[in-house]
Amino acid sequence: MKRTDGVTVSTGRFAPSATGPAHPGTLLAALLCWLDARSRDGRVVLRLEDLDPERCRPAFVAQLEADLAWLGLDWDARVLQSECAAAHEAALDQLAEGGRLYPCSCTRAMLRLPEASHADGSFRYTGTCRGRSLPPGGWRASRDPLRVRLDPGVIPVFDEAGDDLSADPSAVLGDPIVRRRDGAVAYHLAAVVDDAASDVTRVIRGRDLAATTPTQVALRHLLALSVPVHRHHLLLLEPRGDKLAKLHGSVAAAELRGAYTPESLCGALARAAGLLPADDAGGCRPQDLVHDFRWEHVRVQDRAAVWDGERLNFGA
Repeated sequence: MKRTDGVTVSTGRFAPSATGPAHPGTLLAALLCWLDARSRDGRVVLRLEDLDPERCRPAFVAQLEADLAWLGLDWDARVLQSECAAAHEAALDQLAEGGRLYPCSCTRAMLRLPEASHADGSFRYTGTCRGRSLPPGGWRASRDPLRVRLDPGVIPVFDEAGDDLSADPSAVLGDPIVRRRDGAVAYHLAAVVDDAASDVTRVIRGRDLAATTPTQVALRHLLALSVPVHRHHLLLLEPRGDKLAKLHGSVAAAELRGAYTPESLCGALARAAGLLPADDAGGCRPQDLVHDFRWEHVRVQDRAAVWDGERLNFGA
């Protein structure tokens, strides 16, 4: 994005899913994304991802916004993903015109073939329905999920921190679903289309999402969209080593509000990230961290902080 004086301004985005309340990991990710933008005098967009009709609720949208504001974070723009349907449909039209879309009738059992499994528990789509064509009415008439035919080949992707994320997404994960059986536009397509609509130049997110980056870059290429800079940061882990997540019933922001002030929680999150010394028990506000924020100060990507429900401990 360019200002009126012609200077290009970087734009970041924080894009939480509206499937439950914020937890410490949500708030740390938001803080790091916000600090990255503010330390560059850039813009930062709050995009509330609410496309999943089974799990997303308006109440979760409102609560996420309230929790982020309570912590002291502000935004230059707010986007509700469900209001972006026209752009999502235009992208599907573009992919259909390029002969990239096809319906997939595979069941979950058919997708979980032993020969397509990875060590991390994920599965590669083997292309069972790749030869199918869209129905006469086009993609809108399909009752099956829609996938995108990806070309084989390695997609070069390098994290800003130096990690080589390059991979062949067609071989690792296979052709991605871009519209679900229930009609909802799927995560990968919605994310890249919405990033482009907001002129996002920097994608700051947790390292658990790094493996999806080549697939999203491949979609950007097919849609002739520019590729932003990617940086994947540390995660907060549960004591047993799992990522903090709504699915696991991680401590919610409402509980945090009962135990912390905004300043004391911001200080705890900053210590977890390495932005404050571990023995600094004081609190702070997000804006207090902007001037000295450097990614070199943030814990490296193969480290994590462990949340035990009462305090933050540091561990590999």
